[in-house]
Amino acid sequence: MKPTSSTRDAILYKLRSQGRMQISALAQQLQLTEMAIRRHLHELAKQDYVQIISVKQSMGRPSHAYELTRKSEELFPRNYHMLTVDLLSELDDNPETAPYINMMFQGRKRKLLDRYEDRMANKELSEKVDELVAIQNAGGYMAEAKRDQHYYYIEEYNCPIKGVADRYHQACQCELELFQDLLGTKVERTECLAKGGTRCNYRIQMSSNAEIEA
Repeated sequence: MKPTSSTRDAILYKLRSQGRMQISALAQQLQLTEMAIRRHLHELAKQDYVQIISVKQSMGRPSHAYELTRKSEELFPRNYHMLTVDLLSELDDNPETAPYINMMFQGRKRKLLDRYEDRMANKELSEKVDELVAIQNAGGYMAEAKRDQHYYYIEEYNCPIKGVADRYHQACQCELELFQDLLGTKVERTECLAKGGTRCNYRIQMSSNAEIEA
């Protein structure tokens, strides 16, 4: 049974995007009382979607925080099937067909590029970043755009194809190449869900004329 409260959905999103959090931080960010947050966390814990963690302090008693459980994965978008992994493994197990895996991922990247490049036409880089975030969110990636003085960033808190990407990192590489092609600037991935990260984080060179490295 999935949570139906919008507040619980908001709590789940915060824990997904920010990781382990204390009640006080959740209450402050969601502008609710700590008592209200505690009540919703209790219900989520009963459904095994969150768990309480003791966090050691440099001094004094440990503090308590909450984080998502493995079961919570079922609440977030997934648009792949085990069939994909099974089919790829069939190719991978045969030395004659294994090279086709890279070709398949590259082919998928070209299809996505053809599908989305018109949406980037005549846009400034900042607009392209926002457009790419919209594209990724439509695909279930829970993406956000950020920036500082030197870079734009795209952070993805969910990976709808994680079951594939965990085994075939070509999926991650092709996504990085797709981002560079769509944005027309250098993009670096600094964190990856498929490699144990808490998110996929892309650092984007602000200059659209930046040299793009393979």
